[in-house]
Parts: sequence; C-alpha cells; structure tokens
Amino acid sequence: MAGLSRRAFVGAGATGAAGAWLTGCGQNTPRPDDSTPAVPPDDVPLARPDGVDDPAWAHVRAAFDLEAGTAYMNNAGLGMPPGRVARAVADGYRAISREPRWATGELRELVAGRVRPGLAAFLGADEDELSLTRNATEALHLSAAGFDLRPGDEVVFTTQEHPAGRRPWQLRAARDGIVTREVFVPSPLLRADDVIEAFEAALTPRTRVIAFCHVTRGGHLYPVRRLAALARDRDILSHVDGAQAVGMFPLDLHDLGCDTYSASLHKWFLGPTGTGFLYVRAGARDRIRSAFAHDATPENPAFEPPGTNDLPVRAALAASLAFMEQIGIDRVEARTRFLSDYLKERLAGMSGARLVSGSTPETSGPASTIFELEGVDAVASVPVIAERASIHIDEHRRDGHEAIRVSTHVYNTTAEIDRLVEALAGLRPA
Repeated sequence: MAGLSRRAFVGAGATGAAGAWLTGCGQNTPRPDDSTPAVPPDDVPLARPDGVDDPAWAHVRAAFDLEAGTAYMNNAGLGMPPGRVARAVADGYRAISREPRWATGELRELVAGRVRPGLAAFLGADEDELSLTRNATEALHLSAAGFDLRPGDEVVFTTQEHPAGRRPWQLRAARDGIVTREVFVPSPLLRADDVIEAFEAALTPRTRVIAFCHVTRGGHLYPVRRLAALARDRDILSHVDGAQAVGMFPLDLHDLGCDTYSASLHKWFLGPTGTGFLYVRAGARDRIRSAFAHDATPENPAFEPPGTNDLPVRAALAASLAFMEQIGIDRVEARTRFLSDYLKERLAGMSGARLVSGSTPETSGPASTIFELEGVDAVASVPVIAERASIHIDEHRRDGHEAIRVSTHVYNTTAEIDRLVEALAGLRPA
C-alpha cells in the first residue's frame, strides 16, 4: 500500500490506519491567493485557520489538487475532494489488488471503527441510526419506500424540492395510492416563517409525512427544527433532504428532532463520489420499514442496502472526516459565509444583478449564492465562463428564475470571486 506497509497497516488497526494512511493535510508555504498549489505531503497536520481571512486558509487550499488557473465554484453540484481523499481511494483499491483477503478485512474494520462512529459524532446521531448509502437520492428513496402509508394518506412537500426529493413520493402515489401535495414556498425566501406558515396551512387529518430540504438547491435555508416540532405535535413524520447541508455547517440530528435525514457525503463534506447516508431516528423505527429485510425489527431495522459495496470509497471517508475535524466545521461555515457575502457585495455593485438566494443567515445557506443577470441566459453562461475564465459554475433555471448558481467552499478565494465578477460582466449585452 502506498506510503504504508502491510505490517504497519495491520499493526495500526482500523483507527490507527486512518491516522497513518488516510489523514494528515499539507502545510506548504502559503501561496498567492489565486494560485493553484502543488500536491502537499499527506503526513503533515493541517494548519487550522483562525478567522475567515487568516493566511492559513492557503494551507487548506494547498490540500486540493485542482489544475493551475482553474477555479471550481460548483461544489453544490459535486464536491471537489482533497487530494488525500482521492489517494485514499486509490490506496484502498491498490491494497485489495495486492492482497485481497487482509486488505478487505482492514478496510471493513476502518469503516466500522472510524467512519461510522466518526460520522455519528459529526452528525449528532447514534451510530446505529445511520446507514451508509451511495448518495442522498438513494437514501431518500429508501426512506420514502419504508414509511408505513396506506391509500389516501398524504405526503406534503414544497415546490422547491429537488427531483430526488419529489420522485420517491410520486412513485408511491402511482403504486400505493398515497396522495402527494405541494406547498408553495416563495423564491427569494424572505422569512423562515413563510415556510412554517405554508406547511401549517396545508396539513390535514390525512397528512402522515412532511418532506422538505434543509437547504434547497436555490440556497434557501429551511427552519428544520421548527418544522420537525410542528410535525411531531401532530403525530406526523418529518423527512429531510440534507444534501446541501452536511459539511456546510454544524449539525445535531438529535437536536433537530426530524425522523429521517438523507444526505450525500460527496458535496460539502468533501467525500469521494458515491457516498451518502440515511439517518432514521431510533424512536421512529416502528413506523418506517426496511426495503430489504422481511424480518427486520426496530432493534435490527436493516435499512442499509445489503451486498457488496465500494469498500475503498467508504473507507476513504475517514480522510474526509479527518479533514473536516482538523479545520473545524464552525470554521467551514464562517469561511463559506464570508466568501458568499463577499460575492453578494460585488454583485450589489453590478448593474442588472438581482439576488435570488436569501440575504440573511436566517434564510440562506452559508455557501450558495444564486442571482440573475439581466439579459443573460443562465444555461448558456456556464460553458462560456468555463471557456473564457476557467471557472466552473452552474445554472439555476428553476422557480421561474433565469439564474446562475455559485457555490464556494473553503478552497475558494476572494481573488477567484473578483475574477468571476469580471467574467460575468463580460456576458452582459453591450
């Protein structure tokens, strides 16, 4: 195994191997704000930044392998993992190809001994409440399939749900005769109370589940704790899509009080592609069934997909977890909020720019900034910005908006944002 002998790997055990093989982040000499760093050594601890504009963020940036001159601002679509996460995946496959028996056992031990308990602590959940999945979409389908619903029972969700959050319920409506109802949530979202009031007005005696995002694709932050309490008070189950939340700001699933929570780990958590989880609150297991096991019980709920999984990819989550732990999720939130606010300030000075994502921390996620530019086709702008400026962004042609979505993470810089604003100005008609 690259960088770790078989004897060291086996001798270290699962948790020790995570430290020796999968963790550690580079601490190269800080580079100019908009440069692309070389691959740093994996055995040097990461310098934890102190403050949103601390020069130590250059050390964090140095842990990513992005090509020189390229700026990645589509983390809400797919996260860009640190270099050591990519190398951890490769090392896992290399180990299996060399000595499958021991490597498979050690990787499983690493998942069991480090990844699962580490994720549970990171998310504020019990370990047995988490099931590992390939992504949020799979988790949303598994959860929706498990709710004990009968013909005529209602599931209420919002107009701003991602297709992955809507389609499982539409499938159940077609197959099982449940009733789906949408509540309109305005965009831009001006008040958290707008979401609460929309759900309150839509609930009926037949409502069994409410489903909603934690942070929407359009960057709106929903009041999850209040929505979960609203559902609980009426004996309704709450089902949350957290794909745009996990790894962006601190989470405590027990404190939120929701019954299920689904998320990808390859977005803001910076895990390898094809990783996610399903959380099912222990107290809700008697009302949510396994999609796989006829003999499942609340004590052994069997929510996790059975069979062979991508073991090196799951094991590499230990590297992502270590990366987040070393930076500190509170610092991630502060840094991403700082970058988004900086972009909003620059847009405020641009003629024809209109902000779509919320303007306050109460109504907006920290890291996604959605805006319209008068006279600019959002979809067409994405490849143009990539070609002209080597900056990767996304469109947001949703909810009646012809908008652009910019999602920045800890590896982005204010210099990159300045470069983006200059490129956007070049899109405007003369």
